[in-house]
Amino acid sequence: MLPRLQLVEWNDLEATPAALRDVIVESLSRSLRWGRMMRGLVEPFRAFLDAAGTDEVLDLCAGAGGPAAVLATELGARGAAPRFLLTDLFPRPEAWSEVQRDHPGVVDFVETPVDATAIPPDLAAGRARVVINAFHHFPPPLARAILADAVAGSRGIFISEALVRNPLSFLAFGPAGLAALYADPLLAKRDRLKKAFLVWATPIALAAGTWDGLVSTMRIYEESDLREMVAPFGDRFRWTYGTYTHSLGGRGYYFHGVPRT
Repeated sequence: MLPRLQLVEWNDLEATPAALRDVIVESLSRSLRWGRMMRGLVEPFRAFLDAAGTDEVLDLCAGAGGPAAVLATELGARGAAPRFLLTDLFPRPEAWSEVQRDHPGVVDFVETPVDATAIPPDLAAGRARVVINAFHHFPPPLARAILADAVAGSRGIFISEALVRNPLSFLAFGPAGLAALYADPLLAKRDRLKKAFLVWATPIALAAGTWDGLVSTMRIYEESDLREMVAPFGDRFRWTYGTYTHSLGGRGYYFHGVPRT
């Protein structure tokens, strides 16, 4: 078993140019859609919402809105989609507006920064929380704080990653990821010339995205890590762990908790 390493991703650094950060985040969102990488997550997520007794979802780390868009589309095709409220410490209202337009009445967003470790009561009330493909960004103290805040004031929390703690798991993102990366300057709504330079004229975006993907795998929390984090909460929540498969033999996990009744 490989040890978890708290390495640094370009996407986490304040000094990273906004255009490069956007390329990485936007490409990831499109990879999830184009590669159909979240289909195996739909039924576990639906079961979580049923257990939580709500169809109101607070997305804590919405990124470019890709995960919420995929889940809204898949769940909508199988019945009624839950209502997503997108938040992030680094909001992307331009990207979220597109998701909202494509899913009217299903997706809304908060334009101001929201700290996942201290959700305001008006946002928390009646909502379950999700952190999809982002929990690995948080070092253990912050990860525990996110879980603690959810236990203190939510209908439940659902965490998922499309990778496991093995650099080879990043290979599953290859085809869709490369297509999404090289298409980004054409599909982006802003900084197209900067993104064209980063993606087409230089290897900067490819190198940064590859580094972030490989580092992400080494930052993944495994089941034992997650259960150790929630152990101090006693029996206030009921916790469930599982895995799912996606494109090219890729594998991810989900971990969720709901209040005990």
